[in-house]
Amino acid sequence: MEESNVLVIGAGLSGMKASLMLAEAGVHVDLIEKDSLIGGQTIKFEEVYPNMECATCMVSPIQQDVLQNGNIDVHLLSEIEHVEGKAGQFKIKIHKKARYVSLVNCIGCGACYEPCPVSVDNTFEEGLCQQKAIAVACAGALPNVPVIDAEQCLRLNGKDKTCKACQEACMFDAIDYTEKDETLDIEAGSILVATGFDLFDINKLPQYGYGKFPNVYSAMEFERLYAQNGPTQGELILRKEKDLKSIGIIHCVGRKEMGYCSAVCCMYSAKFAHFLKHKVPEAKIYEFYTDLCIPGKSHQKFYEATREKGVDFIACEDVHVDSQKDNLQILYTDGKGKESTVDADMVILSPAMIPGKDTEQLSKILGIDCDQRGFFNSQNEQLAPVATKKEGIFVIGCAEGPKDIPDSIAQAEASVGITLSQSR
Repeated sequence: MEESNVLVIGAGLSGMKASLMLAEAGVHVDLIEKDSLIGGQTIKFEEVYPNMECATCMVSPIQQDVLQNGNIDVHLLSEIEHVEGKAGQFKIKIHKKARYVSLVNCIGCGACYEPCPVSVDNTFEEGLCQQKAIAVACAGALPNVPVIDAEQCLRLNGKDKTCKACQEACMFDAIDYTEKDETLDIEAGSILVATGFDLFDINKLPQYGYGKFPNVYSAMEFERLYAQNGPTQGELILRKEKDLKSIGIIHCVGRKEMGYCSAVCCMYSAKFAHFLKHKVPEAKIYEFYTDLCIPGKSHQKFYEATREKGVDFIACEDVHVDSQKDNLQILYTDGKGKESTVDADMVILSPAMIPGKDTEQLSKILGIDCDQRGFFNSQNEQLAPVATKKEGIFVIGCAEGPKDIPDSIAQAEASVGITLSQSR
């Protein structure tokens, strides 16, 4: 196969790492990302286990390298519409949504935000705060250029065609309401699928009280609540103000329904205990689990260090969350069949990792299979974990199944190695 372009779908950590490795080998990469920024789910984290590294410090240099690399064309707000051909000769059609803000002219000053008359829930921040119809997802987003939500913008949705508040506030002629969606045609020799994961919808499990009791939080909500670049700048400001004396962290939410263990939930739940012991050291913390999944020597050490901080790990079944006299109550059956109750001021739910919502549709476009769990199927989990049934198409990271950051990067490296060996 002659050396040719490579298409990478998804600009999360594994997609970015794969793109950089290919680019450094002299291969041109088209990196496709459906969101308005790069970095994926990892940029929502404050720290990553087991060494509790600053996630932003880890990811920001990678983001900068991707955006500045001359061998990588980053296509934001873009999705795959059609793929045809075979390995070495793929032809791809991409739909690219209008941003309405120039990536060249905008300097990221933010002067356009405040004049906008529309405020909506910030989905990147898990609805914990609001943003304008023109905004960046969070502080430190890269590229640091806002996007206009056409469905919310009064001018673009037709509710007030005279509104040009953000354009008048911009001193650099960066706002263009006439920008249109585009169709891009790209050719590639190989395709790397790095579309990441979603989290189980905990609204489907009313027994945990999510949405009913204000101080029951999802794992990703807690990540953003703790993050320095989050909506509260890292302060634990709860929906309903309480002194945090007792906190419950519930593992395995959605595991029974999905029929598999996500493998990383126990570790990130333990990470939350580290966060909380730092913020509220006197608080009592309980971790409720069905099974503990703690692979690897460094992970075991991390778990043991968490226990040494006084965190209680409780094996249990049939966990429910209720409320009595303004206190949350976690009701559970322990390993001996005894029913018990723990009072809590805050509950954090750790849901299962599930396939990205567009996985099934994209599998049909690419002509590859999904496994029984709904993730992209590889030829063999042990012998060929990144190869698919279609030559030239590879799946990496959490697109192939739940995994942590090191394993995701390892798959990115494997896919690049195979791609380079086949292209020469």
